[in-house]
Amino acid sequence: MTEHPLSRRNVPAAALIHRRVPEGTGIVHLGLGNFHRAHQAVYTALAMEREPGPWGILGVASRSSAVADAMTAQDLLYSVVEISPGGSRVSVPGSHTGTVVAEQDPESVVHAIADPATKIVTITVTEHGYTVSPETGSLDLDSDAVRRDLAESSTPRTTIGQIARALALRASTHGTPITILSCDNLLANGRQTERLVREFVGTFRAPLRDEVLGWMDASVTFPNSMVDRIVPSSSDRYNETALTHLGVRDTIAVPAEPFTMWVMEEKFAAGRPAWEHGGALFTDDVEPYELMKVRLLNGTHSLIAYLGALDGCATIPESVARPFVEDAARRILRDEYLPTVTVPEAVDTDDYIRQLFSRWSNTALGHRTSQVGSDGSVKLAQRIPIPALEHLGRGDVPQFLALTVAAYLACIAPLPGFEPGPHARSMTDPARPRLAGMADNAASTTEFVRSVFVDGGLFPSVLATHTEFVSRIADFVDIIVRHGPAVAAGEASAPVPDLGAITLQSRATI
Repeated sequence: MTEHPLSRRNVPAAALIHRRVPEGTGIVHLGLGNFHRAHQAVYTALAMEREPGPWGILGVASRSSAVADAMTAQDLLYSVVEISPGGSRVSVPGSHTGTVVAEQDPESVVHAIADPATKIVTITVTEHGYTVSPETGSLDLDSDAVRRDLAESSTPRTTIGQIARALALRASTHGTPITILSCDNLLANGRQTERLVREFVGTFRAPLRDEVLGWMDASVTFPNSMVDRIVPSSSDRYNETALTHLGVRDTIAVPAEPFTMWVMEEKFAAGRPAWEHGGALFTDDVEPYELMKVRLLNGTHSLIAYLGALDGCATIPESVARPFVEDAARRILRDEYLPTVTVPEAVDTDDYIRQLFSRWSNTALGHRTSQVGSDGSVKLAQRIPIPALEHLGRGDVPQFLALTVAAYLACIAPLPGFEPGPHARSMTDPARPRLAGMADNAASTTEFVRSVFVDGGLFPSVLATHTEFVSRIADFVDIIVRHGPAVAAGEASAPVPDLGAITLQSRATI
């Protein structure tokens, strides 16, 4: 087989989802990672295949130039490898028209968003990328990055700073309407993004502040959205699969599960691609879909990752194959998350849950526990507090929500002398140094957990007032340390907390 670089000239026509070169760049996407390339870019390619238009995507990478450089070398193409135990399907979206690396050229990002040809800005920068204070839910004005962006107008580095500065430039020049579409796992992600952008603009001096905010009222929309697709990290084996299917060399093939979903509010100020041709759903109320995704899928996914990693599992399928992990996942999903969610009428709950466990069991995909468990300090802030407070308000201690927090802490900030294993050690988290210091300095496990809620910057401090919840998390941390995650999950399943023969000792006696 002759290997050629992936390009519009060399790729087989049958492999292209999108055979037409976009008629212009109408979308700027912030966050040129695997998820965007396997999700929004695919929907956009399918939309333009049916209804051509100026919907090419300028992909903005935050810091690393690796993907942007590779895309440039490959005529802005890459392959999506859909993986299931039954085999693989390879496609080439072809919806991008350029790339920028924000770290290297932040001013270009502002001008790209401000360009009158840009009609939509889409965002996948993860929950951490919104620079939100976990205590207030507002823009984190204590963040050094936010402070810098507030002081330096032309070269913003944060996502919110880039959008706010670009909207100010847009308002002061041509004033063409635009839509800002968050595609991250934030509850009410459109409203949250709008609030954060308005808070940033609210720091401007008058009259600029009032002019921009007034223009935003009339010309900028922030639809809520929900996205869903499991997209693991890339590796050479996916590049080899692409080569086998296409006969050309792709250095940045993106793996993904076959399942994909995108739900949005129909609130676009300057038009949009015909994303419905790719299967996107438009609705007046995205919140039920958001809660279903963030809690039933993402919340349960986190518990599977942390318990699995602590039990030595490298992947999610390997984890959920452990009976105690599957049982814990089913219990938290049905008993603790589901009662806090109003499932959309169009969704059959039992079918949805069966589908989730089928997706998590996709052994061909091999989604790593270290990837799913990374950035838990931001992810769990979206998944734990509100459901926990609902249960606590009814007088119930949510055992598996407590176990999730305990397993997370055991992975990211293990108590002195406890080894969580290589998969937990491989998880990345901006809060790891801070939490590890708390673990090292606390006189007892309970004191450590309480300090996480009071001073850790992860969860609203009101949870610290629920001493029974804090104590139960500390119990589970101790059980994990002394007896392992399976025993902790078994204790969480007990109808009434009863530690029986397990003797818990405080950190002071270790």
